[in-house]
Amino acid sequence: MCLSYSSLHNWHCTFSKKRLILYVILYIYVWCTKGKTVNLYKIIKIAILIGGILLMAFGISACGKRGADENVFPSQDVQWDTAVPDSSNDTDKGTPELQMDDFYVTEGSEIYREFVLDNILHTEEQGDIHFNLYVPESYDGNTPFALFITLPGYEGLYFQGVGQNLKSEAFAFEAQEYNQEMIILAPQLSDWGETSTDQTILLTEYYIENYNIDPDRVYLHGMSGGGETGSIVMGKRPELYAAYLATSTCWDGDLEVLAQARTPVYMAIGDEDSYYGPEPLTEAYQQLYSTYRDMGLTEREIDDILVLDIRSQEFFSEYGFQDQHAGGQAFAYDSRAMGWLFSW
Repeated sequence: MCLSYSSLHNWHCTFSKKRLILYVILYIYVWCTKGKTVNLYKIIKIAILIGGILLMAFGISACGKRGADENVFPSQDVQWDTAVPDSSNDTDKGTPELQMDDFYVTEGSEIYREFVLDNILHTEEQGDIHFNLYVPESYDGNTPFALFITLPGYEGLYFQGVGQNLKSEAFAFEAQEYNQEMIILAPQLSDWGETSTDQTILLTEYYIENYNIDPDRVYLHGMSGGGETGSIVMGKRPELYAAYLATSTCWDGDLEVLAQARTPVYMAIGDEDSYYGPEPLTEAYQQLYSTYRDMGLTEREIDDILVLDIRSQEFFSEYGFQDQHAGGQAFAYDSRAMGWLFSW
């Protein structure tokens, strides 16, 4: 078998510094043969000799591996392509398509009762989302875990201070008693309207996408202003959640959207709540109940997925609260409400 000059010119080396090696071999070949074809065996011998000398000189390792002095980690400027598949044909659910390559998380450094504080999910459309995170030690990514998101009242919003939601409310801690295989998110958002609603949905989607989460065991809770946010979430993306617990709050969300999804909802409040009173939740309950009845659900079916729980002062006094609205935190210790949530 013979090798002509033109075919040798198209041959390429897989090592680094390949151009230099190629040029040296070509120079020797032309010098020895003056453009004539020669036996391939001779050319291979020449190539091995010259290539071996150059490889040793430049410290290039075989099989295309990097030398010891080169950085084996990708540059931080590398943008990984993790976008979800095109879902342009999917039914529009009223929220932007999730683009995972737009997100990244900065992990917090402070620990409070096994929660990592002030993690930040950076997003292009929703800005920075601050949240506290609990991941059980048993989570290794192999077994699907449940996910619980608890939205705080006014005293737990981000401007109140890092971790104030965990220091003022016990829902994130008491939830661990119901399921030891559950990741818990305690966001510290900036309002109780559309912005926090979209951030809550996005944070939920991010964890479903990036952790091994059982989509049938994603639970949402909202207290006071966080309950208002939670109700709007239920009016936008109720299908993301297995059930929703609203405590000491009112209802701002779209009940028709919720009814179509039939996501179970538990509404709990005091009969003399000093901020909202029981009337807003009672009205929402009655309207949703009527909608379900018009849809053909039986009373038993409705009672399974819709609960209105109005407590008297006696319940709040048991936990040392005289003000029923502040006493909404007592529902964290109530097995009736919390047990119902995590039974789904």
